[in-house]
Amino acid sequence: MKRLLCLAAAILAGAQAFAQVPAGWPSKPVTLIVGFAAGGATDTAARIIAKKLSENLGVSVVVDNKAGAGGNIAAQATAIAAPDGYTIHLSSVGPLSVAPHLVKNLPYDPQKDLTPITMGVIFSNVLVVHPGVPAKDLKEFVALVKANPGKYEYGSTGVGGAAHLAGELFKQRAGVELVHVPYKGGGPAMPDILSGRIASYWATPSTALQHIQAGKLRTLATTGLKRSPTLPDVPTVAEQGYPGFEAVNWYAFVGPAKMSPELAERWNKELVKVLTDPTVVPEMLKHGLEPHPGTREELARYMRDESEKWARVIREGKITAE
Repeated sequence: MKRLLCLAAAILAGAQAFAQVPAGWPSKPVTLIVGFAAGGATDTAARIIAKKLSENLGVSVVVDNKAGAGGNIAAQATAIAAPDGYTIHLSSVGPLSVAPHLVKNLPYDPQKDLTPITMGVIFSNVLVVHPGVPAKDLKEFVALVKANPGKYEYGSTGVGGAAHLAGELFKQRAGVELVHVPYKGGGPAMPDILSGRIASYWATPSTALQHIQAGKLRTLATTGLKRSPTLPDVPTVAEQGYPGFEAVNWYAFVGPAKMSPELAERWNKELVKVLTDPTVVPEMLKHGLEPHPGTREELARYMRDESEKWARVIREGKITAE
């Protein structure tokens, strides 16, 4: 909390004058586009943030779920939206850093057609299995899958998303055959893992936590280099024989192409204020969402670094958009 407050103070202190922000802005409702269905982690984060933004700005902030294509539909809608500050997008690693390497004829370029605003949250995913899967830990799961190649599935929130990438990276590192089953977000995926329709799922803590606590899902590993503060008793993939394994999930705020630097800075100021708010931070952490606000330049650099990292994984794994 202290780090977040210090960061907010530093960013706000260095903010430039908003000369080109229209007088009286905002004077009408704002649309916050989300690329996944309601009920998933991105949607949860967006609704927590939208509520506080509405209070701070004095206008409604409406969450618009444009699910499909791993979040790319929402990113495309944002890219062509009017750059007047009334449309922003909470996006993720897939649309912002992976899609250009995975999708042929992608109708937008995240580096050119979207305006970085701020990182939102960064967190580890968790590999969960249905209790009917006869594996109590990651070692047993690998042995089970190797003994039954192609029999077991793993679910994700869509092609090119963090869960898909985690699953493909794990397949490469463990040398296993798992069938990928993509969904339009964590909300639609959860009923299938709970019913046993799919064997495993690289879930976000926010969508899986209540089911883990109820004993309806079994945890095998988390995907960060360090253990998740939400699930401190669950060992990482790296700890369990795969050193260096890291496939974190992250959500970031971007705007349409040609949004003015002044409007983008104003949005950065407003979002950093929310992401460091002492009433918002605990609510986010409760859902396993760790706020990581920063500058526009930091987000642009992070997007480039992630793009380079996952381009290698996609190329070496010969991964295609299924």
